This record gives sequence, structure tokens and C-alpha cells, in this order.
Amino acid sequence: MRKEHQEQIMRVVKALEERVNVKNFYFVACGGSQAVLMAGQYMFDKETIVPAHVYTANEFVYNTPKALSKDSVVISCSHSGNTPETVQATKLARENGAMTIALSNLEGSPLWEAAEYPVHYDWGKEVDASDLNKGILYALLFSILNVVEPNKKWEDGLEDLTKLQKLTVKVKEQYSEFAKEWGKKSKREKIIYTIGSGINYGEMYSTALCWFMEMQWIHSGVIHSGEYFHGPFEITDYDIPFLLVKSIGKTRYLDQRVEDFSTKFSDEVSIIDQKDFDLSEVSLPMREYIAAILSGVVIRQLVESIAFERGHSLDVRRYMWQMEY
Repeated sequence: MRKEHQEQIMRVVKALEERVNVKNFYFVACGGSQAVLMAGQYMFDKETIVPAHVYTANEFVYNTPKALSKDSVVISCSHSGNTPETVQATKLARENGAMTIALSNLEGSPLWEAAEYPVHYDWGKEVDASDLNKGILYALLFSILNVVEPNKKWEDGLEDLTKLQKLTVKVKEQYSEFAKEWGKKSKREKIIYTIGSGINYGEMYSTALCWFMEMQWIHSGVIHSGEYFHGPFEITDYDIPFLLVKSIGKTRYLDQRVEDFSTKFSDEVSIIDQKDFDLSEVSLPMREYIAAILSGVVIRQLVESIAFERGHSLDVRRYMWQMEY
């Protein structure tokens, strides 16, 4: 991780150490940025007794939580730093005395200026994985958690993030052929459902809403593994495609149950099983978290493959950024 990023995170840590009575955390963003932040709520719910909530930015603005106060920490994110709803939500949080932290790829952007503690992340195929959005977010989260719930495992987690580039390269090689074949097999699908649980739900949310619907114009919907049997499983049929991520965390049972049922009736269930990742170099308590990042790496391979097979660039939009809305 670049020194600049480390220093920005340390500014957050020092400021948080001076706040003696943090009562809640809010993760606020839109679209894919909101999906990325969902990992934060999962970690805080699992590791601390401090309440944490995820909000889409405009709901945070128009239906501001009553508990927002000077004892709140609000973490927002926008890749461009220009998402109006997220900028407004961050300004609102700061006006209410909350500690505001913002992640963005663009320094000096409106979001960067709105937050008290901006944190930059790099972007691009040549960037070390520890400096990409999830690497920076997880470093930030581990550092904050080490203030809220001090434990050596968070220091181990920061060390594990230094291995993220190596792990990313390895998992890309492992799933290269799988991704190519999946793209060829799936290129004519009109709809693809995504399923996941626990820390992986955000990734599957992003896969459905951003990768498939926004960037490929493929109909999709995200299903929580725990909700599959409470309605959605009725659409399961031999030709209905699903993309399932199986956790190595405590919610694996939910994912396994989905696999056991769906594969009986559908021939189109594709599975990314985190148990197949080589995490031997990662400290045991951090494996669930690092595996979540690696699942995203594999999913990007799948999406790049299907985009190539369909001749549909991931950069093309019909409405987004093309007009006022």
C-alpha cells in the first residue's frame, strides 16, 4: 500500500482515538459504492457491539436517521467523487457534527472536499490490489476496528492485505478457464440471478445491479441465500441461470442449502466456492474477509468474459451520464 494511503488512514485512526463515545457507524453511498461498503456493516455487526447501518445516500438525506449526531461516524464512498446524493449526505452528516470519512478515486472532488477525512484509492489494471478500492476500504475498516475493539488480529489483517496482489494473481490464474467458458456459455442469457449471504451479499448485489443490469443490460436480481426459500426458489427451472458464491464464513450453511436445491432443478447453476481459494498464507480470522475480496476478482473475470463474448463494452451506457435524470 502506498505511503499516501497509509497516512490518510492514520489520520482517521488518530481522530477516532480522540472520540471517546462513538455510538454508531453509518455507511452511505450509491450503487456499486454502496455495495462495497456493505462489507463494513457485516464486519461491525460481527466484531463489535457498536450499531452499524448501510444507507443509500438519498434516503440518508431525505429520511435522516434520528440517531445521527456528533457521536456518529459516517463513511461514504463515490468513485468519481461527484455523486450528488453522496456528496449531499456527507455534507449533512458533517453539519450534524458526525465524523465524516470519504473514499474516492478523485482527490479534490466535491466528495473529497465535503468530508473531514478523505481517503484516496487507486484504480486500473496495473495497480497493486492493496491500493484498489477494496484493499483501501478493508485497511480502513481493520484500522478502525482496532480502535473500537483492539485485537492483534486486526494488525494481522493489515499484514494479510500486503499479500493481496499475490493472492489476486493466483486466483485469476485458477479461474481463468472457468471464466472463459462461463462467458461463452452465458452470452445469450436474457436473465442471470445472483445469490450470496453474509459478507458476500454486497458483492452479489453489485454483480446484479452494476455488472449485469448497468454494464451489460442483462436482466438480473440479487437473492439473499437465506431468502431463496421464501419465494424466489419458485422461479427455479432447468434453463434459469444462477450465479452463487459459497461463503467460508458462518453463513455457508445457507449457501449450501441453495446449491443442494437449485442444482436439482436447474442445469445453469454456476458456483464460486471460497473453499477452493488458497488462503494458506492468510491468518485464520481474516480468511473470510480476504475471500470476499477474491470472490470479487473472480466475478470481474466472469463479467469481462461475457462482455467480450457479447461484444458489449463495460463502458457503454444508454442513460447514465448521457442526459439529465
